[in-house]
Amino acid sequence: QVQLVESGGGSVQSGGSLRLSCAASGSTSSLYCMGWFRQAPGKEREGVATIVIGTAYTYYVDDVKGRFTISQDTAKNTLYLQMNSLKREDTAMYYCVADVHYCGISSRHFTYWGQGIQVTVSS
Repeated sequence: QVQLVESGGGSVQSGGSLRLSCAASGSTSSLYCMGWFRQAPGKEREGVATIVIGTAYTYYVDDVKGRFTISQDTAKNTLYLQMNSLKREDTAMYYCVADVHYCGISSRHFTYWGQGIQVTVSS
């Protein structure tokens, strides 16, 4: 089992920055991929960014390319999402995810999920 705990969310004005963190614990050595999903009110959950653990292989949804950066500190078992140039449409609940086999953009294939953390961007 793996536990994921997000931190770093909050409220920010449009154009601002936030950094989300996700601390993983438990059987972390079995993990293949970690990432971030988000869900805005009334919208479907969408994959934001993923990273294959221990590599530089990353994926970003088009809407965040050039603004968000996913990174990892394998020694600390921590995942990050640096979010710059935030827009109102980035407002959502952000979830940290992890899996031992999968690294795509389908939410139903990720086994482990954090509780989620709110990011609110105001104009």
